[in-house]
Amino acid sequence: MIESDVRPNLGAASAAAVFDRLREGPKPQAIVQPLSERALAIANKPSAPPISPIVLAGVVRIAEFVLIMVVGMAIYAAYLRPIDETIWQYLAAVVVIATLSTLAFQTADIYQVHAFRGHEKQYMRMASAWSVVFLIAIGASFFFKAGDMFSRLWLGVYFVAGLTALISGRKMLYYAVRKWTREGRLTRRTVIVGGGQPGERVINELRKQKDTGIEIIGWFDDRTGDRGGTDCAGEPKLGNVDDLVEFGRLTRVDLVIFSLPISAENRILQVLKKLWVLPLDIRLAAHTSKLQFRPRSYSYIGKVPVIDVFDRPIADWDVVMKWLFDKIIGSLMLIALSPVLLIVALAIKLDSRGPVFFKQKRYGFNNDLVEVYKFRSMYTDMSDATASKLVTKDDPRVTRVGRFIRKTSLDELPQLFNVVFNGNLSLVGPRPHAVNAKAEARLYAEAVDGYFARHRVKPGITGWAQINGWRGETDTHEKIQFRVEHDLYYIENWSVLLDLYILFRTPFALLKTENAY
Repeated sequence: MIESDVRPNLGAASAAAVFDRLREGPKPQAIVQPLSERALAIANKPSAPPISPIVLAGVVRIAEFVLIMVVGMAIYAAYLRPIDETIWQYLAAVVVIATLSTLAFQTADIYQVHAFRGHEKQYMRMASAWSVVFLIAIGASFFFKAGDMFSRLWLGVYFVAGLTALISGRKMLYYAVRKWTREGRLTRRTVIVGGGQPGERVINELRKQKDTGIEIIGWFDDRTGDRGGTDCAGEPKLGNVDDLVEFGRLTRVDLVIFSLPISAENRILQVLKKLWVLPLDIRLAAHTSKLQFRPRSYSYIGKVPVIDVFDRPIADWDVVMKWLFDKIIGSLMLIALSPVLLIVALAIKLDSRGPVFFKQKRYGFNNDLVEVYKFRSMYTDMSDATASKLVTKDDPRVTRVGRFIRKTSLDELPQLFNVVFNGNLSLVGPRPHAVNAKAEARLYAEAVDGYFARHRVKPGITGWAQINGWRGETDTHEKIQFRVEHDLYYIENWSVLLDLYILFRTPFALLKTENAY
């Protein structure tokens, strides 16, 4: 039963230094004005979840490596019956051919999304690279006098069948990529900050580039009023930077490009103070700048040089690694702790009337609301679904069993269901807070500058703040301030090893119960 309830100085500064500068001084309050009709029309359009081109290219590499292995060994199994001790030398040959093929295809530059979208050109490059690999294999067997170790018929059939399988696979990939491109899953939804002539230059230069995967959905002015006009190079003005923060929470935005000049450091920093809470990449267009940095100082969108200001905290393969970590470790923990879950559920049922589980809305990734599962620790008629009042020591609303499971954090164990089945929580991350949680009668977002920056990653059951003593009651400004600072440290320093370390330390941190009520 469930109860509802920069890089530059932006110049030579490190990312940490830029973050420090962004936290200085007063931060903007949440916007109150509604978005424009244009912005709402775009925000209300459904946008498919993105596919990382880097991950896609990696998956294709792995898939083709496996395909080459399977074809080679299948031909061996079909041709050389019964299978004898030669299987090991054929297996070694297949591994070498698959490895050389992967390297050859990489050299031929056919592991890019623009190649996946192509027709004859990628197939010709693939056939050429595949032929070179077999020429190398034949040449090596000749020089090492290993020609008699392998069947010539096997090698010939392998060449033809392998190439046929690879081209067939690429053809299927072509149709899949075309479908994903049409759905917008392989494009980076991009907005421009800054209009006028600089904005027009950036937009026009980006339009000239082919196969960049950039989809410009509009532009936002860094100034208030109508000084920048309503359109820029045919792109609609969607509002100012305050509107962009709200817009980025309503719809998918992958990339923000500043068209402002590098010399406008104060204007850029003012905008960054507002945008750094969003989980997106921020770039500064540099092709019109009179300042010339070394080529290594730039990254490129097509041929347009940009300066990297901020990167999305966890992206590409990091997302895959964290997802696998959550699913695998979370499932193992759920199985191992299932007896504990059953015992706690039985104790709650015997202790007081009402459901075993409690469901509460909390802030999740990018400020979205998620429903988090907990064991019920309060009397049903005194439950506080919005956490408008923090639980204090000897709180009469808490049951006898509730006091124990809150002290030991056993009430949080059902959040493993969120991790394994719903996917809206991670094992490790900033703890999700209830929507009306307060410190000294002020909402957390009002009490702490940059509070929403902790929502740039998925929240977790445990986190860096919790193992460093910042768990339990957050009744003062200082307590929530320190918790947020630890959360931001975790976001900027995330790694799988850090997640493992936090999980290892969590049981020991739970022994300190002085702030847990």
